[in-house]
Amino acid sequence: MSKTRSIFEEVDSTAKPAATPAPKRRDPREGARAAIATWLRVLFALVVVMIAVGGLTRLTDSGLSITEWAPVSGALPPLSEAAWQVEFDKYREIPEYRLQNAGMSLSEFQFIYWWEWGHRQLGRVIGLVWAVGFLWFLARRQIPVGWTRRLLGLGLLGGFQGAIGWWMVSSGLTGTMLDVASYRLATHLGLAFAILGLLAWYIRDLGQPQMALIQARRRREGGGVAAGVLVVLIFGQILLGALVAGIDAGRTYVTWPLMDGSFVPSGALSLEPLWRNFFENAGLVQFIHRVWGYALLALVLITWARSRRLSVTALRRGFDWLAVALFAQVVIGIGTVLYGAPWHIAIVHQLGAVVVFTLALRARHLALYPPEQKIARA
Repeated sequence: MSKTRSIFEEVDSTAKPAATPAPKRRDPREGARAAIATWLRVLFALVVVMIAVGGLTRLTDSGLSITEWAPVSGALPPLSEAAWQVEFDKYREIPEYRLQNAGMSLSEFQFIYWWEWGHRQLGRVIGLVWAVGFLWFLARRQIPVGWTRRLLGLGLLGGFQGAIGWWMVSSGLTGTMLDVASYRLATHLGLAFAILGLLAWYIRDLGQPQMALIQARRRREGGGVAAGVLVVLIFGQILLGALVAGIDAGRTYVTWPLMDGSFVPSGALSLEPLWRNFFENAGLVQFIHRVWGYALLALVLITWARSRRLSVTALRRGFDWLAVALFAQVVIGIGTVLYGAPWHIAIVHQLGAVVVFTLALRARHLALYPPEQKIARA
């Protein structure tokens, strides 16, 4: 039995204090979140440039100048006059040259060739940046738990995008095609925006510790469903824009708000079978793109008005910026139509889609993981 102490008994000053528990060792994988986010930001910027270069390649009619898919050997451009002549001879065998560009000089061909070669080369650079970054973090065991598959998936989607790009180009190399098939162009652009969206989302997820995300999720107060619907509708509008670009519908009806004097253009359903009108009829495709844009703007404004009730300032600001960006995009779209889609306005319109899509994703992320609201001083 232990001896009972008097409350007046002195305690031995030589007694050792209780051991302080050792601080928990920080998981190095969590510490690498910021570095991985920086790597993804580089990839995000490269994909944005890729979308712009792809748009300019289409606007300069350069997309069919390289008639073969050579992922490795194609990294080197023609280095001699004989090699240039071989590439030019291949181009002169396709319908675009025979039916549209007959008589083109070698120097004119080189201009469009460099655009397409630069577009493909940028794709190789993106693949290289992804591979180096992924293998670096994987070898150092710095990838956070649950993120290896996500980051690997980005690389697989990038490789698949290269295959989709060739599938798109091949549609314009036979028969009487002067351009690539519009639905294949929409698929190619849509996948580019899907990759861009994943990068934007992952960057935001990795921008803060996992525990902070879990805590933020408990502060949800609304807006997430509306933002998610807007993301889907904006993505659909981007695909419609690709269909418009694929058949040059933006240069067919250059009046606004009516289309050559009518709300619905004449001959909107003139092609047979009926389904072809939704992909090949310039009037119907542009009409759908316009109406979708009007509806999207109305929904964004409604969502913005409803967001005034939310208490998180950052979330309200997120919907503010989305509304401003979409309104500007509509104005730029109208200008693109009125001026017949010149390349310098059309490319701004395409980059505007990047801004709107990214801001919609940001608004949804803020709604799902609202930041901690600071209490303002009186």
